[in-house]
Amino acid sequence: MLAPLDTTQLKFDSAGLIPAIVQDSETNEILMMAWMNAESIGRTVETKTTWFWSRSRQEFWNKGATSGNMQHVSEVLVDCDADVLLVKVKPDGPACHTGERTCFYRALS
Repeated sequence: MLAPLDTTQLKFDSAGLIPAIVQDSETNEILMMAWMNAESIGRTVETKTTWFWSRSRQEFWNKGATSGNMQHVSEVLVDCDADVLLVKVKPDGPACHTGERTCFYRALS
């Protein structure tokens, strides 16, 4: 049984953000990493689709709203230190803006 937490127990950084790792709930493949704040977490829980905070654009973005590659949230898990989220999703398509299934498609040599 998972121990429930609320956003007041999360450890956000000085900018009010927390890293969110997005994982395919069926294959367990890591799809992407993005940043969330308390409001984007609330939007994600409410809509059951992923919402993130864009540091470069300084705005919220709902993954797939433009591309159609929505991510349907199965569950949101919190790590033991409460400073990283794991968002398990059922994706409608590729996670990466390049069209790759995952953002982690390159190896560091």
